[in-house]
Amino acid sequence: MPYTFTAAPSSRVTKPRMKNPLLKRTSSSPSSMLPRRKPLQRAQSKPENGEREDEPCRLDNLGIVTSLAGISTPSNSVQIINHIKARIYDDIPERGGMNSTRIAEVLNFRRNLPSVTTSAHMHALSNSSTTMEREIASLMIKGVLRKVIIPGRGIGGSSIGEVLVLVEDWVLLIKEARLESQIKGTFSLPEGNSISDKSLDKYIEYLNASPLASVIPKAFFTASEATALMQAGFLTSLSPYTNSTNIFTRPYNASSSTLTSIAYISKAASGSEAAIGGEGAVHGVGGGGPAGLRVDDFKRELSLEDPGQPIIKGGGDFQLSLPNIGSFLKLLTSARSHLMFLLSKSKYNEAPLYLLRERWDGGVAADDPAAKSMNLKGQFLGVLPGRTRKWKQFYGLKFDWVLAECFGAGLVEVFETRSVGRSVRAV
Repeated sequence: MPYTFTAAPSSRVTKPRMKNPLLKRTSSSPSSMLPRRKPLQRAQSKPENGEREDEPCRLDNLGIVTSLAGISTPSNSVQIINHIKARIYDDIPERGGMNSTRIAEVLNFRRNLPSVTTSAHMHALSNSSTTMEREIASLMIKGVLRKVIIPGRGIGGSSIGEVLVLVEDWVLLIKEARLESQIKGTFSLPEGNSISDKSLDKYIEYLNASPLASVIPKAFFTASEATALMQAGFLTSLSPYTNSTNIFTRPYNASSSTLTSIAYISKAASGSEAAIGGEGAVHGVGGGGPAGLRVDDFKRELSLEDPGQPIIKGGGDFQLSLPNIGSFLKLLTSARSHLMFLLSKSKYNEAPLYLLRERWDGGVAADDPAAKSMNLKGQFLGVLPGRTRKWKQFYGLKFDWVLAECFGAGLVEVFETRSVGRSVRAV
């Protein structure tokens, strides 16, 4: 250990260095001599009605749109019906993510649906509802147009229980049924109930003779003819339990006087007909088909015109119908409900028209040149159309067609805005 090391601390004293006062900077402004204070913190203004600044506000309304008719929309009722029928579906996309089996299902579903138009869609494309109703009534008297009423689906322009069909389209369906009957021989019906040319001729004769009638007397057809026409979809039994209850009514809000209400069914014996609404319950809620008209319930008697042929003595009269009309109403109802659901996703139940269209299409890939070039390389943008609900459930229904249905039924209203163009609001 060196002798210079001791345990005592060092006695060296350090003094702070003196700063040169000449190097100190001074400000010549008079405000530098004032005492400094902290800036006042002003309270931020709170938004009114308790809303946040990032939340969307209501769209400005510059006026309600009274009609969806465009420049290319005709003014004649017959031409409007043809215009609607030609613009109900979108074309099958080339790269839609659907195989050949699915494409065949979509095309067959479209082909099997009847060529009908709702009254609500007609009012959506007309400038005057009164003029449209008068023209429809005039065409019905002339035998050019017919109105088909579906029991249990409501009445009036806002319901889906009234559809319009051109008589020429109706006759075309009958001719197709006759051709199919000749090809298959039995028209896919049980033996003895095949549809005949005589029954189809009588059916067309009644359409031409009674342009305003929607009911055919029970004695007009024989039992075999009526059964064949009902199974083909051209007739339904006129059930006495039909009503005009809204199909969107909740079960507990239904009238207790109907045979399909919960109050009535809950008191019926299990396994009985009353437990399911009684005979004709399907027709009471708007269904179709041959239910309610059974061969073992027929009371037969001899016809004076054609002895030996049984005619229907009971079961009530028949109502005119179209094949697969139930599938069309089901598609229409689900499409309306889905569009209203998409609209409810936006605050205040309103959205710009372009945004609502994008939601209906499902956010599919863009159709610009850049997206097409990436598709050629095998790189897809967005969702393939075949995987969206528009093609999986609605078979390619156009957005404009569904919007016109909701607009004519009074479910939505269309209005103009300054910044985003036309917008849609739920009523």
